[in-house]
Amino acid sequence: MCGIAGIFNINSVVDLEKPIQMMTDAMVHRGPDSGGIFTEGSVVALGHRRLSIIDLSTGANQPFQDESGRFTLIFNGEIYNYLDVKPMLSDYNFKTSSDTEVILAAYLKWGADCLQHLNGMFALAIWDKTEQKLFIARDRLGIKPLYYHLDNQRFTFASEIRSVLKSGFVKKELDKNALRDYLVFQSVYAPNTIIKNVFQLMPGEYAFVSKTGIEKTAYWQIETPQYNAEIPSEKAAQKQVKELLSASVERRMVSDVPLGAFLSGGIDSSAVVALMAQNSERPIDTFTVSFNEKQFDESKFANIISKKYRTNHTQIQLSSADFLKELPAALDAMDAPSGDGLNTYVVSKATKNAGITVALSGLGSDELFAGYQYSRHFQRINTTFRPFWNIPQGVRHPLLLLADSVFNSNAKTSKVLQLLHSDSPNIEEMYAHFRAVNTEGVAQSLLKNGGENFEALTIKKLLKDRHSDLSKLPFLSQMAVAELLGYTLNVLVKDTDQFSMASALEVREPFFDYKLVEYVLSLPDAYKYDPKTPKNLLVKALGNLLPDDIIYRPKMGFSFPWRHWMLTELRPFCEKYLDKLGQFDGFNPLAVQAEWALFLSEKGKNMSPVKIWQLVVLSYWIERNLVDS
Repeated sequence: MCGIAGIFNINSVVDLEKPIQMMTDAMVHRGPDSGGIFTEGSVVALGHRRLSIIDLSTGANQPFQDESGRFTLIFNGEIYNYLDVKPMLSDYNFKTSSDTEVILAAYLKWGADCLQHLNGMFALAIWDKTEQKLFIARDRLGIKPLYYHLDNQRFTFASEIRSVLKSGFVKKELDKNALRDYLVFQSVYAPNTIIKNVFQLMPGEYAFVSKTGIEKTAYWQIETPQYNAEIPSEKAAQKQVKELLSASVERRMVSDVPLGAFLSGGIDSSAVVALMAQNSERPIDTFTVSFNEKQFDESKFANIISKKYRTNHTQIQLSSADFLKELPAALDAMDAPSGDGLNTYVVSKATKNAGITVALSGLGSDELFAGYQYSRHFQRINTTFRPFWNIPQGVRHPLLLLADSVFNSNAKTSKVLQLLHSDSPNIEEMYAHFRAVNTEGVAQSLLKNGGENFEALTIKKLLKDRHSDLSKLPFLSQMAVAELLGYTLNVLVKDTDQFSMASALEVREPFFDYKLVEYVLSLPDAYKYDPKTPKNLLVKALGNLLPDDIIYRPKMGFSFPWRHWMLTELRPFCEKYLDKLGQFDGFNPLAVQAEWALFLSEKGKNMSPVKIWQLVVLSYWIERNLVDS
């Protein structure tokens, strides 16, 4: 796990030594063990910060070159199956035992097709000195980030937006459409970023960059069905899921440094710890956060699993005072603003301080195994209400308006009616409603000139472009794909990366193994959902590994008591940055203050704290990263 950065001068002869050093220095937290820079005149510069995980020798440091000196690689992530790929490269003379060298050897043999052989999380770049072109790639599920900027002068890329900005070649300008997306979803959705003209390489995508520009190719797309064979029996599917998940966990336990696991006591993290215990000869180190506010505290469930599998368990007690003390450092760790994820910063820091460098996480299970209620809502709408969309729009909308006036005091009914207002019951229309923190109208009101035309929400456009393949999947799988391309990729995965790497901790997610994802997406809805058993397919696949106290416990999520804190200890902080947000160009101060007033009022007591917190975070991030002192 590391940080990478690079500059390719396309039509410029500007010296690159200082810019690449600035970019690399901005990511020391991602790789404190070593740093390196490669330059080729004023043509290209590559920078690397290393967090040593596999092959701790200096020979595995990067940038890494082949024997001929033609190819130079920088790489962020881990290739979990590198020991399986290495025997296929017997004609290459290996000098290290690193996965880094396996990537380079694979590229020399197969070119871009090397990606088909790699199972891991990665963002990488390979410079070809002879052909004067750059090859960049990102893993299938986008676990590792890769940001870039391209103009007619140069191509600039890095693991973090802040690093791209440190190059000095990119204007610090907020993207208005991206801001609208952020205000709706609490994060900017890929391929966009909050900075105008800075983009993300998409998951499962590679590109060649040359003097003529950039040429992108998708080598894997999550929505493309991978299994066309006869559907297995439910028992056979459960057996296969357990085998795939167990193999995924085992692969992610390969490490030359101390390894542990996040343990909340939910089904997901408990499953990972159980399978880790089966694959380890020594006790697993586990970590959980506990709160003084008992309604948010999951420690008793984590303790059940810890005792069952005899883990070395660390409980991190967190009070509001503790969190307030950590808040500035946590917010400073944000490479991009997000309304979520600060919990990951706290537990990552504590885990790293305990001497752990690699931690496994249960992230991704809810998406695959219909753990979110949105999945079942989407399924129900398509099986129960779909005929409603056959009613002509001229008749349907007046009926809905009448129903709105009758049921407007019933929040649950009102949400259903809001969904029925959509143009279709397809996932590209429904998903935006399910995951929205704010409506588009509220988001635009918070921006000056909010009545101006905006492009379609990024996720709507992305899902619409992929509708033909998506529609071939079962309903729960369609929702899973939307989640993995939407909230999961752009909030959960991004936050896990930025907040864990702030403490130089590598987090690995077994549920994101692409072979497991492909298989589960191919299975029928009936295998995944049973009203009596949460995450039915996963739970039954695990058999007796998890006790009933864990399976049937109330779902709490791994979160902080935000509303209480924002009304007490964090109130001055919130008011300070909400006031600053209104002062930044592009924002409507009256609308910002109106949202805060609503939150404080009796009418706003059921208002999600994320609506306000995401504004506070955005303001802090803008001041920290874009306002020159």
